[in-house]
Amino acid sequence: MPRTPPETRTREWILTTVTALTLSSSSATGLRADAVVVGVAKGPKGPVPAPGAEAVDEAYGGKLGAVLEALGASGGEGEVTKLPAPDGLKAPVVVAVGLGALPEKGDAYDTETLRRAAGSAARALAGAKKAAFALPLDVADDTAAVAEGALLGAYAFNTYRDGGADAAAADGKGAKATKGGKGAKARANGGAKAALAEIALLGGKRDKAHRAAVERAAVLAEEVNRARDLINLPSNDLDPTGFAAAAQQAGKEHGFKVAVTDEKALAKGGYGGLLGVGQGSQTPPRLVRLEHRHPKATQTIALVGKGITYDSGGISLKPAGHNETMKCDMSGAAAVLSAVSAAARLNLPVNVTGWLALAENMPSGSATRPGDVLRMYSGKTVEVLNTDAEGRLVLADALTKASEEKPDYMIDVATLTGAMVLALGNRTFGIMANDDAFRTRIHMLAEAAGEQSWPMPMPPELKKGMESPIADIANMGERMGGGLVAGLFLEEFVGEGITWAHLDIAGPAFNSSGPFGYTPKGGTGSAVRTLVAIAEEAAHGDLV
Repeated sequence: MPRTPPETRTREWILTTVTALTLSSSSATGLRADAVVVGVAKGPKGPVPAPGAEAVDEAYGGKLGAVLEALGASGGEGEVTKLPAPDGLKAPVVVAVGLGALPEKGDAYDTETLRRAAGSAARALAGAKKAAFALPLDVADDTAAVAEGALLGAYAFNTYRDGGADAAAADGKGAKATKGGKGAKARANGGAKAALAEIALLGGKRDKAHRAAVERAAVLAEEVNRARDLINLPSNDLDPTGFAAAAQQAGKEHGFKVAVTDEKALAKGGYGGLLGVGQGSQTPPRLVRLEHRHPKATQTIALVGKGITYDSGGISLKPAGHNETMKCDMSGAAAVLSAVSAAARLNLPVNVTGWLALAENMPSGSATRPGDVLRMYSGKTVEVLNTDAEGRLVLADALTKASEEKPDYMIDVATLTGAMVLALGNRTFGIMANDDAFRTRIHMLAEAAGEQSWPMPMPPELKKGMESPIADIANMGERMGGGLVAGLFLEEFVGEGITWAHLDIAGPAFNSSGPFGYTPKGGTGSAVRTLVAIAEEAAHGDLV
């Protein structure tokens, strides 16, 4: 029996509350809030208050470090200690967050350290209405890091908690985010706490640079959280047609173009990869094109995202224990949608197209079988040796289509291989490219954005393993180096002369363990910040 059309459902589900953030000229002692957040470093003789904490330390009689040490705090990175506020503060609670080792004399705290500390504090304050952050804000980059970390750390996904959908309907907001924390209390159901509703940054300058830093951080955090929402939605509420509807809604809201290719047009156009992967599902595949254009743009970037809204493995069924989180196999497409939306909202002077290759990989009587041969959009034939290597098939069609527009740069993003997780772990994504300088530049931009990455090689000898006796290429090769084999497969579908990179985010896209820093459990929004940073570099004309 067909399910309820997702176009009529999905708009109700993306409900993340947007935490309000402001730059405040108030002092840490004079602002009314539920808590004041200060930083503490790990000094040689115990915790040392960081810049920004001076007024709070003075309220403790200059003994904040000693009080924290007595409570067992060390100032280690991510350590959070709550203590009653002394007389003289209008907030009842002080939250001390560790910044790690003291910087060398004359050096400042690393921006990622500030980002993670702010995120840890915001997570610890879930359920609070307002918090004042008195962390080091010496320069605009520090302000940006603290703002971004706090907003990302404040994220909470309570959509499916008891009453969550009812609260959304009562708000009449549907999938639109709620500003300033309104409705957050109503959505904190089933024992879950709502996100911290309001953040005030204290001590930073209120000049143009700092205001711009806060505005960019707010856009970036909202778009990362959009990706997180999409990833966290279960597959019965987000399938390919529902995802396409969510993209159309985002485009309408933020002023970028969205075009959806349905299953009939895919069949007419010969998109064998998308159709082959999606043919086992009751919900047909979609190819979605997003476009942000700017009149002053001199470069064009194409972003291609893998959007498998559920991956059962198909006929090559995943074993028990490997399919419970496979709703996250569309994380690459979520990152692309959010990156294009951010580029539009920031009005970046660069042309950015996004391609969402959306399908559901299910086993059924109509599903693609191991041994079948698919004719791809490029005209090449692919022997499918394993239907669980489906992401590269939908990406191949999207890469070929995106190549027709001859972008200056093309980047695909995908939760592509378990092999990359084995190689790099759960927090680092791999970067492969057909240009060494481009790969290195993406790695540098990712690190600066706070996303762990590592450059990976493309050994040509691994191509031999994908030779097929009956087709142009097989979708599998050698087991060892499987993440590299997948990248080499994708390269076959990149247009001639296009500078291309492949980001395998299989490790960091979904956090199955406990939250840390500004990273929640569940969908993380991995690669969004990196893609935005790449677009910003291209906007300035100095990407490589």
